[in-house]
Amino acid sequence: MPPRHLAVVGPGDGADAAAVADAREVGRLAALRGWIVLTGGRDAGVMAAAVAGASDAGGLTVGLLPGATRDGAAPGLTVALPTGLGEARNAVLVSAAEAVVACGLSPGTASELALALRARRPTVLVRPSPAAAAFFRSLAAGSLSIAADAAEALAWLERELGDARPTAAPDA
Repeated sequence: MPPRHLAVVGPGDGADAAAVADAREVGRLAALRGWIVLTGGRDAGVMAAAVAGASDAGGLTVGLLPGATRDGAAPGLTVALPTGLGEARNAVLVSAAEAVVACGLSPGTASELALALRARRPTVLVRPSPAAAAFFRSLAAGSLSIAADAAEALAWLERELGDARPTAAPDA
């Protein structure tokens, strides 16, 4: 079976230490499961931490960068893709992922979470504030979980995703 693709989202600049530590652990645990870690690609906050965690564990990482060059890419990315899309890359990131984990919250993260919920991607918020948890629960039309830590987030995703994989339609 091909590997799973997990988007790890959260604040870049201004990310707090807890969100950064959670993202690093999410990246590490995902890589240990053989999953590919997708991020917004920048060398900042949650994006850089998830890449570092996955890279340290020998995992594959893909960063969808906002600009038209690889400038500012997180070190350790296996693939750094300049999109030239700015914040619109959030839609591409969520579409490319089978599931989404958020560590921390910012306006960009909120947009990624809203897109993930709308697309019915299994989505986990790691240690959100009570207000953020309530807000995203009110939007959830699909699978949403609130996790106390990275291990709980990945365990929930394993149960939620199971072995079911999207399949291509048979050739006509």
